[in-house]
Amino acid sequence: METFRDRRGIWSRVDHNEVATPQGFARNPAKVYDFYNERRRNLRDVYPNAAHHALARLEAGFKGRFLLVTQNVDDLHESAGSRKLVHMHGELRSALCQGCGRRCRWERDMDIDSECPHCGLRGRMRPDIVWFGEFPYHMDEIHAALATADLFVAIGTSGSVYPAAAFVKEARMNGARTIELNLEPSDLIGDFDDAIHGKASEIVPAFVDRILAGEPV
Repeated sequence: METFRDRRGIWSRVDHNEVATPQGFARNPAKVYDFYNERRRNLRDVYPNAAHHALARLEAGFKGRFLLVTQNVDDLHESAGSRKLVHMHGELRSALCQGCGRRCRWERDMDIDSECPHCGLRGRMRPDIVWFGEFPYHMDEIHAALATADLFVAIGTSGSVYPAAAFVKEARMNGARTIELNLEPSDLIGDFDDAIHGKASEIVPAFVDRILAGEPV
């Protein structure tokens, strides 16, 4: 699945102000619909990797409280078997009606004539994505988890997107051990107690094996 913030990611080629802001959607809804329709269609050709499967295995085998918070808008975690997760930035396979405020599963393309299955309105459907300037989803649940966590692990993050970038400080302030698993050091490397760098498909399964074996991390 193509990423957004890598050096060659989507935002290096597309102006996020045009396709990922409420203002951009108001100016040119057709362009925004086309952008997310393409992203949604691309999901048909991508599959979970070893890191996704390892996190699902961790959820299934972990004896304590577990919550997976993802900034990703794909459904690869669900495809791998994860169930205790929240999408703080929304989901590609979901739509939001600006008329009635309800959400629904959405697999097909979306356009200005799309009809809300709940209220029947046309012309009010939008991608259920948290755009720049909008408040992320599930923040109460996330803050509650950060307040009681013993271990906080950040995986594959740039450390530059807020409020998610502030989670490590919040967890650490509440007494959690904090670990970064990343390809390279993030902007927040100084806020972590420990870090492991390398490909997620390699370091995440190994890290999960240690936790499930009861080894110190």
